Amino acid sequence: MSLIPVEEAYRLLVEDARPLARTETLPLRDASGRILAADLASLRTQPAFDASAMDGYAVRAADLGHEAPFPSLRLVGESAAGHAYGGTLQPGETIRISTGAPVPAGADAILIQENADRRDGTVTATAPVVVGQHIRPAGIDFAAGTPLLTAGTVLTPGAIALAASGGHPAIPVRSRPRVAILATGDELVLPGEAIGPSQIVASNTFGVAALVREAGGLPLNCGIAPDREAAIDAQLTQAIDDGADIFVTIGGASVGDHDLVGKVFAAHGVSLDFWKVAMRPGKPLMAGRLGDMRVVGLPGNPASSMVAATLFLAPLVRRLAGRPARPLYRRGILAAPMPDNGDRTDFVRARIEPDGAGPPRIVPLSRQDSSLLSIYAAADALLVRPVRAAPAAAGDPCDYVPLTALEPLAEHN
Repeated sequence: MSLIPVEEAYRLLVEDARPLARTETLPLRDASGRILAADLASLRTQPAFDASAMDGYAVRAADLGHEAPFPSLRLVGESAAGHAYGGTLQPGETIRISTGAPVPAGADAILIQENADRRDGTVTATAPVVVGQHIRPAGIDFAAGTPLLTAGTVLTPGAIALAASGGHPAIPVRSRPRVAILATGDELVLPGEAIGPSQIVASNTFGVAALVREAGGLPLNCGIAPDREAAIDAQLTQAIDDGADIFVTIGGASVGDHDLVGKVFAAHGVSLDFWKVAMRPGKPLMAGRLGDMRVVGLPGNPASSMVAATLFLAPLVRRLAGRPARPLYRRGILAAPMPDNGDRTDFVRARIEPDGAGPPRIVPLSRQDSSLLSIYAAADALLVRPVRAAPAAAGDPCDYVPLTALEPLAEHN
């Protein structure tokens, strides 16, 4: 297959994907950051009773009148949060009331304690009140049956609190895409293991898994497969058996003698959408389908793998998870001059400098080698240099891809 443009690869892999149909019901404490799967209506009225908005005294406004001196009222009881006054307020009476406590029958205003003089079982107002003063009417927040949240809502802390207030102990959420991640290569060992003279630490697995989590997916660790077709084949078969929605390989997707991923995919009947994208870094990117499962072959170079996963895998996971859509690129202002570009879209590791209310300034980092994870980790954006772009000056508009989360993250339960 020939190289295809970044935008075409994005369309094939991401824009054509649809959210998973699977849902599950979670207790509220486990639902933070997830995606609501169905509209949610209140099961109760909030508040369920007229409630005091202030500490003070429940009164009948007519008993006090409008001008001083105000008559003294007989203190006959108390209404506290969780402990309502059981009687009906009669003319000339008052009760002590706390914020949030039920307003007793017969009362129609709250005299705040700062405007009350209490002594010897009586209360005297030092300021007038009006009907309804400092009372929150029943249902002022919402009534039973009121729509609270719509399907597709990201369950922020506020949304979780609202669902709880509406009487829901558990709510339906979209299932997280299951993403099987397999690193390939005889040269790889896990962090902390003994490293041979020709080996390196498998870092990409952890970075890609973190991207999957941040996008709302559930990473499944397939470990490291040596450079043998049978080993890669076994992991792909296991991912199918485990019900993975995406099977991701890291490394082995190029055309060298030890790049075996393509051969294994072909043997399983994977239908490839593309293999190799006109981008730098990350050209040896492979994507296709095996039944309902998506397959993605990421390049092995650390920064190449992370850039490709950021641009393609994370948005795919977001789409399958039903998370809100994001544009592929955002608009910024170039902070330094850039030379002309060649026949591949260049993704330059960069830093974002906020610039007041205007577009942010995008500062390219000095080193861009695709093997340097330290440069990728120092970046919070990818500056986009289009195919055959002319030289650009500082202050010119530019596109960029943010590397930081822009919404609440999914919980890892």
